[in-house]
Amino acid sequence: MQPKTARRIAALAAVAALPSTLLGVGVGAGAANAANPDCKQSMHWEKNDWSTVGISHTYDKSTVAEAAAGTNITYKVVVGTTSIGNPYVNTIWDYPPVGFGKPVSAKVTAYHFPGGQKTEDVTPEPNEDGSWRVSSTGWFVNSGNPVTAEFTYRVPDRAQTGVSILSGGAAFGGTVGVGTTIPELSACFTVREKNTGESTLGSADGAGLGSTEGQLSSTGSLSDFTADTITKIIKNLGGS
Repeated sequence: MQPKTARRIAALAAVAALPSTLLGVGVGAGAANAANPDCKQSMHWEKNDWSTVGISHTYDKSTVAEAAAGTNITYKVVVGTTSIGNPYVNTIWDYPPVGFGKPVSAKVTAYHFPGGQKTEDVTPEPNEDGSWRVSSTGWFVNSGNPVTAEFTYRVPDRAQTGVSILSGGAAFGGTVGVGTTIPELSACFTVREKNTGESTLGSADGAGLGSTEGQLSSTGSLSDFTADTITKIIKNLGGS
Protein backbone atom coordinates (compact mmCIF):
# COMPACT_ATOMS: atom_id res chain seq x y z
CA MET A 1 0.00 0.00 0.00
CA GLN A 2 1.33 3.45 -0.92
CA PRO A 3 2.10 5.86 1.97
CA LYS A 4 -0.39 8.43 0.60
CA THR A 5 -3.20 5.87 0.49
CA ALA A 6 -2.45 4.60 3.98
CA ARG A 7 -2.47 8.16 5.33
CA ARG A 8 -5.85 8.85 3.72
CA ILE A 9 -7.35 5.70 5.22
CA ALA A 10 -6.09 6.61 8.69
CA ALA A 11 -7.42 10.16 8.38
CA LEU A 12 -10.87 9.03 7.22
CA ALA A 13 -11.00 6.50 10.05
CA ALA A 14 -10.32 9.29 12.53
CA VAL A 15 -13.19 11.36 11.10
CA ALA A 16 -15.52 8.39 11.33
CA ALA A 17 -14.53 7.86 14.95
CA LEU A 18 -15.59 11.38 15.97
CA PRO A 19 -18.95 11.22 17.74
CA SER A 20 -21.62 13.54 16.32
CA THR A 21 -22.28 14.84 19.82
CA LEU A 22 -18.90 16.58 19.84
CA LEU A 23 -20.14 19.57 17.85
CA GLY A 24 -21.05 22.46 20.13
CA VAL A 25 -20.43 20.53 23.34
CA GLY A 26 -18.22 21.77 26.17
CA VAL A 27 -15.69 19.62 27.96
CA GLY A 28 -17.38 17.44 30.57
CA ALA A 29 -16.02 15.89 33.75
CA GLY A 30 -16.15 12.38 32.33
CA ALA A 31 -17.57 9.31 34.00
CA ALA A 32 -16.97 9.65 37.72
CA ASN A 33 -16.54 6.73 40.06
CA ALA A 34 -17.84 6.34 43.56
CA ALA A 35 -15.49 8.17 45.90
CA ASN A 36 -13.38 6.17 48.31
CA PRO A 37 -13.70 7.93 51.70
CA ASP A 38 -10.19 6.79 52.62
CA CYS A 39 -8.68 8.32 49.46
CA LYS A 40 -7.54 11.74 50.66
CA GLN A 41 -6.36 14.31 48.12
CA SER A 42 -4.09 16.04 50.58
CA MET A 43 -2.12 15.58 53.78
CA HIS A 44 -0.87 18.20 56.25
CA TRP A 45 1.99 17.83 58.70
CA GLU A 46 3.50 20.16 61.29
CA LYS A 47 6.90 20.01 62.96
CA ASN A 48 7.66 21.78 66.22
CA ASP A 49 10.29 20.03 68.30
CA TRP A 50 13.73 20.58 69.80
CA SER A 51 15.29 20.87 66.34
CA THR A 52 13.08 23.77 65.25
CA VAL A 53 14.04 25.95 68.24
CA GLY A 54 10.43 26.95 68.92
CA ILE A 55 9.54 27.60 65.28
CA SER A 56 6.73 25.64 63.64
CA HIS A 57 7.27 24.27 60.13
CA THR A 58 4.38 23.08 57.96
CA TYR A 59 4.40 20.50 55.19
CA ASP A 60 1.64 19.68 52.71
CA LYS A 61 1.17 17.38 49.75
CA SER A 62 -1.86 17.38 47.46
CA THR A 63 -3.19 16.33 44.07
CA VAL A 64 -6.46 16.18 42.13
CA ALA A 65 -9.35 13.95 43.17
CA GLU A 66 -9.53 12.05 39.87
CA ALA A 67 -7.39 11.47 36.79
CA ALA A 68 -7.61 9.14 33.79
CA ALA A 69 -5.07 6.56 32.71
CA GLY A 70 -2.68 8.00 30.14
CA THR A 71 -3.13 11.60 31.31
CA ASN A 72 -0.86 13.78 33.44
CA ILE A 73 -1.27 14.37 37.16
CA THR A 74 0.53 16.89 39.36
CA TYR A 75 1.53 16.57 43.01
CA LYS A 76 2.10 19.80 44.93
CA VAL A 77 4.57 19.61 47.81
CA VAL A 78 4.66 22.70 50.03
CA VAL A 79 6.90 23.68 52.95
CA GLY A 80 6.23 26.76 55.04
CA THR A 81 6.28 28.21 58.53
CA THR A 82 3.64 29.75 60.78
CA SER A 83 6.17 31.35 63.11
CA ILE A 84 8.90 33.94 63.00
CA GLY A 85 12.11 32.87 61.35
CA ASN A 86 13.25 32.35 57.80
CA PRO A 87 14.56 28.86 57.13
CA TYR A 88 16.02 27.97 53.76
CA VAL A 89 15.02 24.83 51.87
CA ASN A 90 17.61 23.46 49.44
CA THR A 91 16.10 20.08 48.43
CA ILE A 92 12.61 18.63 48.10
CA TRP A 93 12.06 14.93 47.44
CA ASP A 94 8.78 13.55 46.09
CA TYR A 95 7.79 9.89 46.29
CA PRO A 96 5.29 9.11 43.50
CA PRO A 97 2.97 6.09 43.47
CA VAL A 98 4.58 2.75 42.72
CA GLY A 99 4.75 2.13 38.97
CA PHE A 100 4.94 5.78 37.94
CA GLY A 101 7.81 6.80 35.68
CA LYS A 102 10.02 9.85 35.40
CA PRO A 103 8.27 13.19 35.96
CA VAL A 104 7.02 14.82 32.79
CA SER A 105 7.99 18.16 34.29
CA ALA A 106 8.71 19.91 37.57
CA LYS A 107 8.62 23.50 38.77
CA VAL A 108 9.23 25.42 41.97
CA THR A 109 7.53 28.57 43.24
CA ALA A 110 9.61 30.47 45.80
CA TYR A 111 10.37 33.98 47.03
CA HIS A 112 13.04 35.95 45.19
CA PHE A 113 14.52 39.32 46.08
CA PRO A 114 13.69 41.46 44.26
CA GLY A 115 10.52 40.30 42.57
CA GLY A 116 8.67 38.31 45.20
CA GLN A 117 7.19 34.89 44.44
CA LYS A 118 8.35 33.43 41.12
CA THR A 119 7.69 30.09 39.42
CA GLU A 120 10.56 28.44 37.58
CA ASP A 121 10.95 25.20 35.68
CA VAL A 122 13.46 22.86 37.30
CA THR A 123 15.00 19.52 36.38
CA PRO A 124 14.08 16.62 38.70
CA GLU A 125 16.83 14.16 39.56
CA PRO A 126 16.27 10.47 40.41
CA ASN A 127 17.17 8.75 43.68
CA GLU A 128 17.81 5.07 44.31
CA ASP A 129 14.78 4.82 46.61
CA GLY A 130 12.38 5.69 43.78
CA SER A 131 11.93 9.35 44.70
CA TRP A 132 12.66 12.42 42.59
CA ARG A 133 14.34 15.54 43.92
CA VAL A 134 14.66 19.19 42.99
CA SER A 135 17.48 21.24 44.45
CA SER A 136 18.71 24.81 44.87
CA THR A 137 21.35 26.74 46.76
CA GLY A 138 18.46 27.70 49.03
CA TRP A 139 14.81 28.74 48.71
CA PHE A 140 13.78 31.37 51.26
CA VAL A 141 10.78 30.63 53.50
CA ASN A 142 8.85 32.82 55.92
CA SER A 143 5.28 32.96 57.25
CA GLY A 144 4.02 34.61 54.08
CA ASN A 145 6.18 32.86 51.52
CA PRO A 146 6.13 29.06 51.43
CA VAL A 147 8.06 27.05 48.85
CA THR A 148 5.98 24.93 46.48
CA ALA A 149 7.40 22.15 44.30
CA GLU A 150 5.14 20.64 41.63
CA PHE A 151 5.94 17.24 40.15
CA THR A 152 3.91 16.19 37.10
CA TYR A 153 3.75 12.51 36.11
CA ARG A 154 1.88 10.49 33.50
CA VAL A 155 -0.69 8.10 34.94
CA PRO A 156 0.25 4.63 33.62
CA ASP A 157 -1.92 3.44 30.73
CA ARG A 158 -2.65 0.22 32.60
CA ALA A 159 -4.25 2.02 35.57
CA GLN A 160 -7.74 0.58 36.08
CA THR A 161 -10.81 2.78 36.31
CA GLY A 162 -12.20 3.01 39.83
CA VAL A 163 -8.94 2.14 41.56
CA SER A 164 -7.59 4.55 44.20
CA ILE A 165 -3.86 5.23 43.88
CA LEU A 166 -1.87 6.42 46.90
CA SER A 167 1.45 8.21 46.52
CA GLY A 168 4.45 7.91 48.75
CA GLY A 169 5.51 10.70 51.08
CA ALA A 170 7.99 13.53 50.78
CA ALA A 171 11.27 14.70 52.30
CA PHE A 172 12.96 18.05 52.76
CA GLY A 173 16.49 19.31 53.27
CA GLY A 174 17.71 22.71 54.36
CA THR A 175 18.79 24.76 57.34
CA VAL A 176 18.50 23.39 60.88
CA GLY A 177 15.00 22.35 61.82
CA VAL A 178 13.34 22.40 58.41
CA GLY A 179 14.86 19.15 57.12
CA THR A 180 12.72 16.05 57.64
CA THR A 181 11.39 12.90 55.99
CA ILE A 182 7.63 12.31 56.16
CA PRO A 183 6.49 8.95 54.71
CA GLU A 184 2.92 9.74 55.77
CA LEU A 185 2.75 12.92 53.67
CA SER A 186 0.86 11.24 50.86
CA ALA A 187 -1.90 12.14 48.41
CA CYS A 188 -4.50 9.87 46.81
CA PHE A 189 -6.56 10.06 43.63
CA THR A 190 -9.09 7.78 41.95
CA VAL A 191 -8.67 6.62 38.37
CA ARG A 192 -11.63 7.68 36.25
CA GLU A 193 -12.60 6.97 32.67
CA LYS A 194 -11.27 9.33 30.04
CA ASN A 195 -13.63 12.15 29.15
CA THR A 196 -14.65 12.80 25.56
CA GLY A 197 -11.84 15.24 24.85
CA GLU A 198 -9.15 12.95 26.25
CA SER A 199 -10.46 9.95 24.30
CA THR A 200 -10.61 11.96 21.08
CA LEU A 201 -7.06 13.19 21.52
CA GLY A 202 -5.96 9.58 21.72
CA SER A 203 -7.74 8.81 18.44
CA ALA A 204 -6.15 11.84 16.80
CA ASP A 205 -2.68 10.69 17.85
CA GLY A 206 -3.37 7.32 16.29
CA ALA A 207 -4.29 9.05 13.02
CA GLY A 208 -0.90 10.71 12.84
CA LEU A 209 -1.97 14.18 13.96
CA GLY A 210 0.48 14.21 16.86
CA SER A 211 -0.08 15.05 20.51
CA THR A 212 1.02 18.66 20.04
CA GLU A 213 -1.56 19.20 17.29
CA GLY A 214 -4.57 17.66 18.99
CA GLN A 215 -5.15 20.06 21.87
CA LEU A 216 -8.39 21.54 23.18
CA SER A 217 -8.96 25.23 22.59
CA SER A 218 -8.16 27.81 25.25
CA THR A 219 -11.89 28.06 25.94
CA GLY A 220 -12.11 24.31 26.51
CA SER A 221 -14.65 23.93 23.70
CA LEU A 222 -14.78 20.61 21.91
CA SER A 223 -16.51 22.29 18.97
CA ASP A 224 -13.39 24.40 18.36
CA PHE A 225 -11.21 21.33 18.80
CA THR A 226 -13.33 19.20 16.45
CA ALA A 227 -13.41 21.80 13.69
CA ASP A 228 -9.65 22.19 13.91
CA THR A 229 -9.15 18.42 13.92
CA ILE A 230 -11.36 17.87 10.84
CA THR A 231 -9.51 20.68 9.03
CA LYS A 232 -6.18 18.93 9.69
CA ILE A 233 -7.59 15.59 8.57
CA ILE A 234 -8.88 17.08 5.32
CA LYS A 235 -5.42 18.52 4.71
CA ASN A 236 -3.97 15.07 5.34
CA LEU A 237 -6.18 13.64 2.62
CA GLY A 238 -4.30 15.68 0.07
CA GLY A 239 -0.89 15.17 1.71
CA SER A 240 1.85 12.88 0.55
